[in-house]
Amino acid sequence: MALDFTAIDFETANGFRGSPCSVGLTKVRGGVVVEEASWLMRPPENHDHFDFHNTRIHGIRAEDVADAPRFAEVFPEIGAFIGEDILAAHNAAFDLGVIRSGLEVSGLPGPAYEYVCTVMLSRRCYSLVSNSLPYAAEEAGVPLVNHHDATEDARACAGILVDIARRNNANSIAELYLSLGLSLPVQPAFRPGEALSKQTLAALAAVGTRRAQPSAAGNGRSWSSWPEEGLNPEPNPAAEPSHPLFGQTVVFTGELGIARPDAKQRAAEMGARPESRVTGRTTVLVVGDGFVAGDLRTGRLTGKAKRVLELHSRGQQIEVLSEGEFLQMVGGS
Repeated sequence: MALDFTAIDFETANGFRGSPCSVGLTKVRGGVVVEEASWLMRPPENHDHFDFHNTRIHGIRAEDVADAPRFAEVFPEIGAFIGEDILAAHNAAFDLGVIRSGLEVSGLPGPAYEYVCTVMLSRRCYSLVSNSLPYAAEEAGVPLVNHHDATEDARACAGILVDIARRNNANSIAELYLSLGLSLPVQPAFRPGEALSKQTLAALAAVGTRRAQPSAAGNGRSWSSWPEEGLNPEPNPAAEPSHPLFGQTVVFTGELGIARPDAKQRAAEMGARPESRVTGRTTVLVVGDGFVAGDLRTGRLTGKAKRVLELHSRGQQIEVLSEGEFLQMVGGS
């Protein structure tokens, strides 16, 4: 087997992708893990504040990285470990976005990367009600014990890709993508002075606002029992076809941290079709209220989510996402 690649996972300090505080990498040769590496790091200057939500997820605090090198100092080592490998990530839009935005705000050049998204492959090759990393890893036979530890998450991502290749009798990523009728996506190289990504431009604009205004945490925002659905915008025809939301029909349920019309607009920009209720067309349900994938087992679900489970049991392929997973996909916070 010539299944060679490097799996990568980033954890970030806040809602901006370009705020990496931890990275884990797993190198695979011939379908076998041969080497791993990880770093703690300080995010780029002016983007290094730690949000409570992020720390609650991965447990990394500002004091934990106070003496660590910044992303700009660590990236050459990350790049050297990756070499010319194809990158694999679970929700690659997020992890490749971390690299791109980190380079942009650090003023560093970076190479082009061919990459594989194991969320997208999991959707095509498994039949799961949630393709979040713990569920996909369990299906692949590599159960994830310490989710959001970057090294363990990268190792689980590697295991998922190896399992999917095995199930498709593919001896390489090229064979796997050929068997699935897919083209391997590429993140272009970046050179300082080039146009910045939308996420980076928004983060740069927010720096001054964050300094001038008090934190919005605990602002006492109240929610209606029936969130305003708003209009259902048409999918963006120019969206990237390799994005995990492209071509999906998305419904939102529960109290989201962003207005539901805004969430619908972000989904449509990625090529998804937002709708207001669960039907036979629904392929993705985004759940608010602090939902995590484990809630599918405990039953802490909204009426729409229960309807999704019912349809899934009848064979309809619907995926349940937390709001956090959705925001990672669309580059929001």
